[in-house]
Amino acid sequence: MKNPVIVLLLTVIIGSIGAADTDSFRFIDHLLQLQEPGRPQVLEDAVIFTAPSSYRRVGIAFAHEGFSRVYLFKRLMTPNENSGPWINEKPPADLYRDSGLFFYIYRIPEELRDTLEYRLIIDGLWVRDPLNPDYRMDPNSGIVRSVVILPPIHRPDSPNRGPEGTLTFTFYAEPGETVTVAGSFNRWDPFMYELREQSPGRYTLSLPLPPGTYQYAFFYRGERRLDPNNPRRIYTREGKAANEASVE
Repeated sequence: MKNPVIVLLLTVIIGSIGAADTDSFRFIDHLLQLQEPGRPQVLEDAVIFTAPSSYRRVGIAFAHEGFSRVYLFKRLMTPNENSGPWINEKPPADLYRDSGLFFYIYRIPEELRDTLEYRLIIDGLWVRDPLNPDYRMDPNSGIVRSVVILPPIHRPDSPNRGPEGTLTFTFYAEPGETVTVAGSFNRWDPFMYELREQSPGRYTLSLPLPPGTYQYAFFYRGERRLDPNNPRRIYTREGKAANEASVE
């Protein structure tokens, strides 16, 4: 049986951020610790932007994209302090409340080195971020842009790196075992892809996949196993932990 606290947190957050925002799942613990909106925070390879949820709508656009695309903030909902356990699969709406925060998580593009410049769109008006004291004026347009100073970001080689256009999965176990891998690339079918034992106890499989970010987990002796060699971990919509890897 799933831990009801974990299920509640995931249901609340996933319900407000949408199915595709898997980056948000990586930072669930950090988001839940935020007490109030503040200046942008760099965490791992992403920037977390926040704003008061008293606004009707908040968006963000970036200078390196020519301000051509607006990304909408999501509302962070948290459990009520007095909410207890429940029996039904879907918790009632009064079990959680508005935390007072809008948030958006933006993965830092690899081509950016020093700064990330942006503007907010608050209730339809383009403004600089009122919670960020760092800003600059574009000399050509005279428009003020908010600025995030980027620290050096260490991007380790992926443990899933293989031939171009593939992900390589490696698992270590007793010799002569059956190990499979499943993920968002095959609708989590645990029987479709079996790793081959390349040497005693070392099982591998390379899958050709289109460019994109994928979630996966191993299945060994009837149990779901995470990849201990891959530190990138997220929660799926079902509240299960999974690893994440990308094909460039």
